[in-house]
Amino acid sequence: MKAIVCEEIGRFKQIEKEAPVLQDGNAMVRVKRIGICGTDQHAYRGNQPFFTYPRILGHELAGIIEEIGPNDGGLKAGDQVTVIPYLECGQCIACRSGKPNCCTQVNVLGVHIDGGMQERISVPVSHLIQTNDLTLDQTAILEPLSIGAHAVNRSDMKPGETVLVIGAGPIGLGVMAFAKYKGARVIAMDINDSRLAFCREWAGADETVNALEDAGAQLELLTGGDYPTIVFDATGNANSMMQAFQFVAHGGKLVYVGLVKADITFHDPDFHRREMTLMGSRNATMTDFKEVMEAVKQGSIDVDRYITHRATFDEMAGRFEEWLNPESKVIKAMVEL
Repeated sequence: MKAIVCEEIGRFKQIEKEAPVLQDGNAMVRVKRIGICGTDQHAYRGNQPFFTYPRILGHELAGIIEEIGPNDGGLKAGDQVTVIPYLECGQCIACRSGKPNCCTQVNVLGVHIDGGMQERISVPVSHLIQTNDLTLDQTAILEPLSIGAHAVNRSDMKPGETVLVIGAGPIGLGVMAFAKYKGARVIAMDINDSRLAFCREWAGADETVNALEDAGAQLELLTGGDYPTIVFDATGNANSMMQAFQFVAHGGKLVYVGLVKADITFHDPDFHRREMTLMGSRNATMTDFKEVMEAVKQGSIDVDRYITHRATFDEMAGRFEEWLNPESKVIKAMVEL
């Protein structure tokens, strides 16, 4: 069967490989859609933590079950499914605490182990969600949107709160969309005006701020001097993540959704006087996936405009560099099989 492997930094290669062996407790899934995300881009560029080469990328997946044994979930051959790509150990402190998304031994498909950029993949049945009433495109984007939903849920955001989302990439957009879905007033911040316009049009952002134009003064004006009670940074940029401390209201929260391969520092007296809460948000849970799926079913999230670029499996390797270029204006690229 066909697969695409990232052999080293900056190089993909399409290969032929043996089909996976179906293991007990797993299902064989024929992959039909693969979303391209920031993790894939960071791996290609050599900026992804916890990563080794060669690796088959891909964890935003939609597929069809080809083989499956008896299971408690009622799944059967022919079902369309999405994949929860974070494979937890089930035994560590995080798993025992109901937080498998941050398992101490987690294996993420396409990061720690080979992912879905191949024609078939063997996946634990417990990590499949049936999506027969969604399209393949909708199914594939549940994962990146669930990352945003997890960040919002982790922040314990309340309806009516003013929140700032820094970074208008696919994950930041997901944070905005889910925060709006949960009743927040959303301010979007980025350095790209066309992206900011998309935040208003697609995610329903109430206000936008260009980070290059005295962001602090703009936020002060938009919030009557209070600043946002929750700030989500989805940039994966160390400078942005450190600057974000300045934008949080006294008594507020800063949630790091993006991941950067660097150290983060902050000025403790300023942090302390605000009595800020600093949080990390990693991956997503089954609950997050199901909440996003419900929002998509209700039509609250427009998948068609979220996916801006497409390629066939055979075209992907040749198109990837183009998608990295900001001038291509990619929001979400989708690979079709």
